[in-house]
Amino acid sequence: MYIKRDDDDRIEQVSREETSECDEYLPADSPELLTFLADDEVGKGVAHFQASDLAFVRVLEDVIELLMDKGVITFMDLPEAAQQKVMERQSLRRRLNGLDLVSGREEGDEVI
Repeated sequence: MYIKRDDDDRIEQVSREETSECDEYLPADSPELLTFLADDEVGKGVAHFQASDLAFVRVLEDVIELLMDKGVITFMDLPEAAQQKVMERQSLRRRLNGLDLVSGREEGDEVI
């Protein structure tokens, strides 16, 4: 997402595409951007939907791992793009877990 800041360096406008006014890029999951979007009713819905997406991604990761553990599918059965995404997520989780930055993790939770 591309943003425009006001004189106090706060986000004042958001665009999906770069424009002459909105020329600073922020990732769609940027906490600053999500906070800005959550300031109105539509934004609250968007922020909730994105938070739901993040939680659902974890569910899908667990389902993929369960199917592989039970031998229903193998890693190689996944399309190449999916394999890359799974490996990237596993790598990110290992790094974050090593730094104890993952919030909401219960003692004994398995992380892929």
